[in-house]
Amino acid sequence: MVQITLKIQGMMCGMCESHINDAIRQAFPVKKVTSSHTKGETVILADQAIPKSQLAPVIEKTGYQLTEVNCVPYEKKKGLLSRIFG
Repeated sequence: MVQITLKIQGMMCGMCESHINDAIRQAFPVKKVTSSHTKGETVILADQAIPKSQLAPVIEKTGYQLTEVNCVPYEKKKGLLSRIFG
């Protein structure tokens, strides 16, 4: 699984976040997507990386601008009990 962080310009409110999240969910098979207009970013959890060349047109159709994409491996954080009894 990978965590893809997108830097997006133009988000101003919660509805902007919803537009981005909906567009990504409709275009790609993602596990989770969350956006923050205050941080200007969207975080996607997916099984495989999604190239910027595929992400940019989806974001731009919503009226926002994709400026940066960062993709890193993702491991689910384990809770305290799983560490103790793991």
